[in-house]
Amino acid sequence: MTHKWSLSPPQMEALAAVCDTLLPSVEPPSGADDTIAEYFRTSASMAGTPDHLAVLMGKIRHPLLILGRPALWALSTAVGTLLMCGRKSISREFPYVRRFSEVEQEKREEIMLSWANSRFFIFRLLFTSQKVFTLLLYFTQVNEKFDNISFKAMGYKIQDPAPLMKELQQLGDIKQEHTNGYFNGSPLEKGIINLGSKDEAFSRLHDLGFSISFKNSSFTIKCDAVVVGSGSGGGVIAGVLGQKGYKVIVLEKGSYLPSSNFPLSEGQSMDQMYLGNGIVATDNMEVFILAGATVGGGSTINWSASIRTPEHVRKEWSEILNLKMFQSDVYENALDVVSQRIGVQSEFEQEGFNNMILRQGCKNLGIPVETIPRNAGSDHYCGSCCFGCRDGRKKGVAQTWLLDMVSSGNGAILPECEAEKVIISKRAAKGVRFKFNGNEIATIESKVTIVACGAISTPPLLKNSGLENRNIGKNLHLHPVIMAWGYFPDSDSSTWPESDKRSHEGGIMTAMSSKHIISENSYGAVIQTPALHPGMFSILMPWISGEDMKKRMLKFARTAHIFSLARDRGSGTIHSPSHISYKMDKSDEENLQRGIETVLRVLAAAGAEEIGTHHRTGRVLKVKEASKEEFERFVREESGKPLEKMWSPIASAHQMGSCRMGVDPAAAVVRPNGEMWEVEGLFVADTSVFPTALGVNPMITIQAIAYCTAGSVLSKLAGNNMG
Repeated sequence: MTHKWSLSPPQMEALAAVCDTLLPSVEPPSGADDTIAEYFRTSASMAGTPDHLAVLMGKIRHPLLILGRPALWALSTAVGTLLMCGRKSISREFPYVRRFSEVEQEKREEIMLSWANSRFFIFRLLFTSQKVFTLLLYFTQVNEKFDNISFKAMGYKIQDPAPLMKELQQLGDIKQEHTNGYFNGSPLEKGIINLGSKDEAFSRLHDLGFSISFKNSSFTIKCDAVVVGSGSGGGVIAGVLGQKGYKVIVLEKGSYLPSSNFPLSEGQSMDQMYLGNGIVATDNMEVFILAGATVGGGSTINWSASIRTPEHVRKEWSEILNLKMFQSDVYENALDVVSQRIGVQSEFEQEGFNNMILRQGCKNLGIPVETIPRNAGSDHYCGSCCFGCRDGRKKGVAQTWLLDMVSSGNGAILPECEAEKVIISKRAAKGVRFKFNGNEIATIESKVTIVACGAISTPPLLKNSGLENRNIGKNLHLHPVIMAWGYFPDSDSSTWPESDKRSHEGGIMTAMSSKHIISENSYGAVIQTPALHPGMFSILMPWISGEDMKKRMLKFARTAHIFSLARDRGSGTIHSPSHISYKMDKSDEENLQRGIETVLRVLAAAGAEEIGTHHRTGRVLKVKEASKEEFERFVREESGKPLEKMWSPIASAHQMGSCRMGVDPAAAVVRPNGEMWEVEGLFVADTSVFPTALGVNPMITIQAIAYCTAGSVLSKLAGNNMG
């Protein structure tokens, strides 16, 4: 295998030693069956993880990961190991100073724990990055049969798509025609145009009514509107404009995958459908960020939650920030329209493991619990919507708004095309320059331009276009999340929860509690459940030793996770998609801590035998063996632990506010109608326009805002035509 990081043999030896320290070959527990025994005896290097990690490190663009190479160089030498590891690396026998790979496993584990708890940021970063990448790869890499040495041992199985695809074919939802190995039955594919084959692409664009001109080796496509980004914001506007008869080109940096070809595994999904191959983090690596990067954007890989903009948020944005639209009939109608278009409803036929535990625990404690509306039917029992929904029952943008555009005959989607800059002349947007097929350059000439790349990617595009509004990229909110877990062992009896329930199966989000939303200021935390497959599960769990980690992973299928999500006052700045700074406000940390205290109580009330958090100390409470005083002390101490300095992993699946909307150009990037203050005919339509953090899942809110912005775009186009 070619290592994109071009590591020398000594560096690879050091990397393998680090990986095997985290996941060593250990003796299985007494009485373990063959499957579990093989899992315990298979180290990271035996599974090929170091080779995969060397390739992955060549893809990641985090600014601090350049330190990894010199760290491995140091660990490949005796002197460097002594400097980085101290006395624990010294032997009592000659040669006394050793390379890291020559140090005993027990001592290497002690060294890595010392890095994890170091006062020095660089050592904490080194531990966190190596833990995350090693565990993520070990528990996600699959063979040609989509299997992994650990899956059977931990009770995890990748869903076989064949029965589902056969059922859908029989229902007529998918035709038996094939193109390039894909099912060619999706109506959306009529509008997907791949520029890899230019002659065919130009012919199809011409058939759709687009004018193309050529100059030297480049070309220009003329249209009424160009939309950069195909997610919940851009998709809505593209659908509305196409249905109104305007010619629309949608540029999407990510690839297009038909639903029948969505990845089966967690690792493939992260690599193909997520921004930064699924590994994006703030500069200090305290917050890990998930964002979609495929046709349909976040709506393709999100967890189906379809929550309307909370009334207290609408009131704040309207009355305090003077954005009157949010309490208008126009916005209320927009919420209704988008909810209806994507099929939002609140019923479910059966509830998944995590959500049933959240609901039952809240009920036992007398805590109010709500049912989360979803853009999927009541029979949708899918735990892998985070990989894209293969059965098509989740109605994302690709199944609705983008399909509206394509069905109108007025639009085309160009995947794997990255916008480089908005073309601006005389303070007016004239289109977009983009690259494709590596470094080929082309242009879209348009009457209006809509940027909808998401809160992480929109600011860099605007800055690259020469815009100077000082608010671009600032005021980023992340909805920080921390989690707690509860273990519910399998039972042969009929006791609750049922023994056939698994943590990774069922609707990802059907229950939530807003107990900690503070009515006086509308800030606080909500309690919900995540989608955690083995890779993400492993990187969140605390690492105490290699053996302990393997034992924790054995409990995967019956370990429920519930999280606390804060509507954050703290904020950050987008410098580039790989350079993101962020700092929580003290009140955010307090809200998360209050939320996680409730989560621990909910898990215990639901019947968990063990509970814990993701704090690095890895404490576990055996609930049924603990006294009331021991339980209360555990909950108080664990929920009160600080969240800084990478002590507990913090996650974010919602990014917003980095080009916020406002009535004052000194404090905002876009006007209340979505058009930029700085440039005429340039609109922004993604979560970056949120005036503040929202506090709940943002899909319905951004679609409603985009629907309203589409009205402004239509007015602009009508004015251009009249002129």
